[in-house]
Amino acid sequence: MAVTLTADRSVLLLVDLQQRLMPSIAGGEAVVANVRRLAEAARRLGVPVVATEQNPAGLGGTIPALAPLPALRLEKRFFDATREADFESFLPAGRPAIVAAGCEAHVCVMQTVLGLLDRGRSVNLVADAVGSRSPANRDAALARAARHGAELVTTEMVLFEWLATSDHPRFREVLGLVKA
Repeated sequence: MAVTLTADRSVLLLVDLQQRLMPSIAGGEAVVANVRRLAEAARRLGVPVVATEQNPAGLGGTIPALAPLPALRLEKRFFDATREADFESFLPAGRPAIVAAGCEAHVCVMQTVLGLLDRGRSVNLVADAVGSRSPANRDAALARAARHGAELVTTEMVLFEWLATSDHPRFREVLGLVKA
């Protein structure tokens, strides 16, 4: 399986970046800023963006800062989104590399990442685009996910791997997202 991410083989999975949850996340503004960079770069580079929402009646929908992305959302009750009946059909076909970001790192993000790994999927967990109410929980989740086979990456790693070259026609646009 390819180690370097490519835009044509990736899907960006945003986990539970919801209105009533985000104000409680340690460093939540930085998480949202990085998720916005990822989502905007994905849009410009043709990478599908999908999102999960844990019990949106209780936690609200995906935060307005991400509107209008993502267009495809999965409402869920399981913390591990892969346990939802519609999960496999929710992911775009032919995109083996899952780039995951969201909240809370130690609950829904980690359980979904572990579920994806159990199903043989390649998972790239964006360390600077995940958060928890407690930094200790976030750090423990990242360590556990990595131990089980998730590749820990950063927002900039993902963006520059998706671009692959400074000759990419969207290079300046994506570079602008990095510098913003």
